[in-house]
Amino acid sequence: MIKRIVLYVFFGLLFNPFLLYSQDSIPKINEITEEIIEENTIKFQEYFFKSLSEKSIKNYQIAIQNLEECNAIFPNDKAVFFELSKNYLLLNRTSEALQYINNALRLAPSNFWMLKHLVAIHKRDKNYQEAIKTQLIIVKQKPKQRAELIYLYYLNDEYMQALSLIDVFEKEYGLTTRLKQLKNKLVLRNKPQTIISTIDSLPKLISDFELNSPSFYTLKKILTLAIKDNIPAYHMYSNLAIDLFPAQPFSYLSKGRALQLQGKHQEAIDILEIGIDFIIENSLLEVQFYTILVSAYTRLSQPKKALEYKMKLQNIKI
Repeated sequence: MIKRIVLYVFFGLLFNPFLLYSQDSIPKINEITEEIIEENTIKFQEYFFKSLSEKSIKNYQIAIQNLEECNAIFPNDKAVFFELSKNYLLLNRTSEALQYINNALRLAPSNFWMLKHLVAIHKRDKNYQEAIKTQLIIVKQKPKQRAELIYLYYLNDEYMQALSLIDVFEKEYGLTTRLKQLKNKLVLRNKPQTIISTIDSLPKLISDFELNSPSFYTLKKILTLAIKDNIPAYHMYSNLAIDLFPAQPFSYLSKGRALQLQGKHQEAIDILEIGIDFIIENSLLEVQFYTILVSAYTRLSQPKKALEYKMKLQNIKI
């Protein structure tokens, strides 16, 4: 029995692979890990640059395949997600493009170029309302990007908002030839349509709004008339305004005013204070918001808040 144990020990020591190396020659785990990472990094870079090369010659599907290899090596890389989105958009596959740019923005939510790409996807889908929401975020970073916001308002049939923003933009930066042409078009378009004087036109406007694709411009005219002559219609269409046009401050103003008329002052305040964030350099609109807020806070016996908005009113330059 003892002899057998001795033999096991002897042969075990003889054939132990770690004893075939000197202590210095045994590979360290850290060294192996570093080698693997380095190899993967090289592969990642090869696939990534291959994808850029294929995209440049319009082989978008092959570019996507190379990017998927990148994603398999190092998952959740924002640059890979961004490039995947670009290639899918070039293939006009906007659903996949939207999925990947949203993945990228979760990792870099304020990235200017990614946000601009998201706007491009929404424009391709003709989802101008979502494009406007994203462009408003961009404008907070770079105010000069309001030029694109003007075009988006125009594409979304929000002509008065586009024209108002053009006037602000012109004072600060001047207008390009393209913006001058758009301004002339908007001025001509608005001249015969901005004045609506009779209640007889309200049923026609409502009919047009219900039968055709909902237009903010038409809804705004309905609300402008209904507040004077048809309060039930005003309540109904102010409820629709935020659902259909959630990036449009006038929607919040209308809903806030409707709630105030119903004596729901706190609800009016909540809506109006959300809507204020969507106002971009529109002093007249700010005056309307602040006036209702002063009234609502006064009725709720909150003089400090009422005074706060009174001070804001006094500081507005029209």
